[in-house]
Amino acid sequence: MTTLSERISQSAFDGSRLRVVLLLDLYDGAQNRFLEVYEHLRKQVSSVPGHISDELCQSIENPSQWLITSEWESATRFLAWVNSEEHVASVQPLHGCVRDTRSLRFSVMREAGKDSAPPVSAAPRRGDGVVRHALTFTVKPGSEPVVAELLAAYASPQARVDENTRLRRTSLFMHGNRVVRAIEVEGDLLAALRHVARQPEVRALEEAINPYLEMDRDLDDPGSARMFFTRAALPAVHHVAAGPRGSADARRHALCYPAKDGCGTALARLLARQDEAAVDDPTSPVESSTVFQRDDLVIRLLDVRGPLDARPALAAGFEGGHKAAVLARLLDSAKDGVPTSDQEIARFLARSEMRLITDRRQPARA
Repeated sequence: MTTLSERISQSAFDGSRLRVVLLLDLYDGAQNRFLEVYEHLRKQVSSVPGHISDELCQSIENPSQWLITSEWESATRFLAWVNSEEHVASVQPLHGCVRDTRSLRFSVMREAGKDSAPPVSAAPRRGDGVVRHALTFTVKPGSEPVVAELLAAYASPQARVDENTRLRRTSLFMHGNRVVRAIEVEGDLLAALRHVARQPEVRALEEAINPYLEMDRDLDDPGSARMFFTRAALPAVHHVAAGPRGSADARRHALCYPAKDGCGTALARLLARQDEAAVDDPTSPVESSTVFQRDDLVIRLLDVRGPLDARPALAAGFEGGHKAAVLARLLDSAKDGVPTSDQEIARFLARSEMRLITDRRQPARA
């Protein structure tokens, strides 16, 4: 059995409050306009469920550098807001004021002070120095074979970003006309994303698939590109692994779970609990799991030893108890009722599994 000291676990579901730190670099002369936009945005955010407080600060050393800190009841409340269309629209006026941004998110683990809240009960989790993120978008129906060929053939960008950051793994999947690109980065995720976007081979790929996208974008227009990648962001809300290094024979799989309206977080939480137990089970073939969620779309990435269907209910995310019935209540696609027989579970797994286009892994640093 995996011990807690060995297990890698990163989660938005630990119940702790969230502190968000947003670093901003403003254009010269944009301070007054920025303050107007911020005040309007602050009033909007104050009514968002889960928001507790926010604070705006200006650097005493460089007046163009600003800091916004906000506190939220939980990470899931914040993610529901930051990934919403309402948020995309509300921050649009900031783009004319802000040259660069960097967002950091922290669970509140300890607090000191006369008016501090009760102690936080969440236990610290052990990480592996890897940041996980995904992008998802849809292509025009009928273009899937062409897009798959383009995605499979592109040249990998240079793994090294700088002395502290490198690309570790990129996995591309398709499910119908939906594309999911999952990346793993050691170091600074934002630096890695910018590095990748500047590489000629990646730029050529993005331009080649532009005509097939359902959502229009112009990569020569910073605003259009920013809007596309903001809407395509698919954050990792949970990751668990038996240890920092998986076995060489584990294969990567992805499953797609479209949730019913408003059920995405509950579905992601259910799958996360399942995978925590699976990783701790010495008989389980699951080595690691990452759950990505945006609104009511949930993607589950698994590294599994042996065939995925060796334990189909475990692979599907509902082995044991009444989990299949709970999952069926949360899924938008559960039109055939609750999968209980081996045949029904196998059909569910086949419907949910995404097609692997490419999985490129860089050797670990010594």
